[in-house]
Amino acid sequence: MDNLKQLGDLKKMRDQAMEVQKKLGGIKITVEHRGVTVVMTGDQKVVSISGEMEPEKVTEAVNEALKQSQKVAADEMKSLMGGMPGM
Repeated sequence: MDNLKQLGDLKKMRDQAMEVQKKLGGIKITVEHRGVTVVMTGDQKVVSISGEMEPEKVTEAVNEALKQSQKVAADEMKSLMGGMPGM
């Protein structure tokens, strides 16, 4: 019977992870850094880049947006893990 419970728990975790992934795709993060604006989704897809297009500035702005999107994703995963049995 434990195997059936484990399968049920795994399905629940998978469903919750998919829900978080979908939610992250709907979150927009906007970063303005050194004259460059980057809009990125919570699942780390670049939506747009505008402003000064100097490569160094764009790289810095994208890296900052990635860092913020990772924080958002980590926060969402923490809330997911908080609701799981044994976590």
